[in-house]
Parts: sequence; C-alpha cells; structure tokens
Amino acid sequence: MIDNIGDLIIYKNNQLIAFAKPPLLGVQPDKTEDKSLLDLAEIYCKSKLQLIHRLDRPASGVVLFAKNKKALAKLNAQFQERTVDKTYLAVVKEKPAAPKGTLVHYLVKDARKHKAIAHTEAVKAAQRAELSYEILASSERYHLLKIKLITGRFHQIRAQLAAINCPIKGDVKYGFRRGNKDRSIHLHAFSLSFKHPVTKEKVILQTPPPQEVIWDAFAADLPK
Repeated sequence: MIDNIGDLIIYKNNQLIAFAKPPLLGVQPDKTEDKSLLDLAEIYCKSKLQLIHRLDRPASGVVLFAKNKKALAKLNAQFQERTVDKTYLAVVKEKPAAPKGTLVHYLVKDARKHKAIAHTEAVKAAQRAELSYEILASSERYHLLKIKLITGRFHQIRAQLAAINCPIKGDVKYGFRRGNKDRSIHLHAFSLSFKHPVTKEKVILQTPPPQEVIWDAFAADLPK
C-alpha cells in the first residue's frame, strides 16, 4: 500500500516524471484491480502520462513517464537507438562461472505461462537478447550482480540469469527454489541515463534498492 505517491518521486519537470517503484506495485494496469504506478502518478499529476518503459511487478527501481507525446517520441527513439543506459542490480544464490561477462540468448515469449524461454541458438519467433554482468560482491550465501542491458526484452534479465543456472533470489517463476515472503524478487532497476528531450543534457536517475535484509547487507557494495 502506497501512503504518498509523492514520496516516490525522484525527478520531475515539464516533460518527464520518474518514480522509485517499490516491489509488487504494477507499472501499468493489469488483470488485477490494483492501482498501478501509472494510475497513482496520473492522480498526482492530474493529467495523462505516457508509458516509456516497463519494469516487472515483483522488481523495484527507476520508472520514467513522459508528460506529453513529443517527449514520449524522443525517449522512445533513444530506447530504440540503444542510447539509454540501464543499470540493474540482482541478487543470486549461485555464482556465475566468470566474474564478469556478456550473455547472449534468443528469447521466446510463452504467453500462456507469462514467461520467456531462453535458447542458446536462434529459433523461430525468438528475439536476440544481450546483457553484460559483473559480480560486485559476495556474502556467505548470495552474490550481488551489476547488469547492463544491451537489448530490452520481456523478462530478459530473469530469463538469461536462469539460463546460466543463476536465477534471481525469490524468482520461483525462473527456477529459484523458494519465493520471498512478500513475493518480490531481488531485481532492482538502479539507474537510467538518457538525453533530456528538450535541453539535450544528460540526465542520470538513480535510486537505491528497498530497505530489506539482503539488500542492506550489500549496501556498501552498490555502484557509486
């Protein structure tokens, strides 16, 4: 339950508004009757907003909306041209084989199961998915990964990490053994950088992970 949507704002001007989405809050309306971040943001702004990108409901982090269609078009172009820099954090139990690397898979969306299936070779109806990762820190039980998305596919990070036997903590949909008590997953959209649609200046939006035992244990290891 969100007490005050205004407390989640991390950036706003005449063109854009960004929020620190908590886990379990949907970005846009879905088949549930729960209020989404978009619903709450439009109530706050007292106007319609434009959805620029998405973030899985059980994940947390930066979500950006456009306040008009011109800003939307310019941001959409940046996403399509892959000039938007997206950094995620993930906590996994199994350590990747290499301390850093690039993953390439071919993802097929299974609409019935609402998940992505990762293949190592191109198959029919698959989309190429690429990301780079780096192990930032390790504890006795878990490992903190920094992830840079090169493409932006449905459930990409979740599916690709699961494909190398490193499912995200709490993500039972992708093979983690046990869910988190609140049904969240330890995936966080840490930062988003782009060119402002009017001024052309570089904007860097960043928000820390939720306050929670595992995330807190890695607080000193977060990117600066």
